[in-house]
Amino acid sequence: MSVRFVTRTVHAYLDYPVAFALMGLPFVLGLGQSNPMALWLSVVTGAAAFVLTVLTDHHLGIWRVLPYRFHLAVDLLVGVVFLAAPSLFGFSGLDAIFYWLNGAAVVAVISLSTPEEGVTT
Repeated sequence: MSVRFVTRTVHAYLDYPVAFALMGLPFVLGLGQSNPMALWLSVVTGAAAFVLTVLTDHHLGIWRVLPYRFHLAVDLLVGVVFLAAPSLFGFSGLDAIFYWLNGAAVVAVISLSTPEEGVTT
């Protein structure tokens, strides 16, 4: 059995809720105490993630113009940036924890994703 069990379908179902969470949770949690960028980096990333999902070639994409592998690469880049953001921007406390946890979760999902090719259903 492969360790990579997050299929294109599973990933697609995760994308929309994650995008909305990245846009809404910073307000719910009151992020931005250590640096206002901690609030807005997540909100802007969530909006970009929503657009990326809408444009990705998977069954929940609306305009399927971006390859799934490109989507995975962008997600990985976001995960790495989120892991580095506390150091880069001086986030501390809950701001830092939010980015470390989200960055680690994104990198984990990408590491467990199957980069299969082919036609989506």
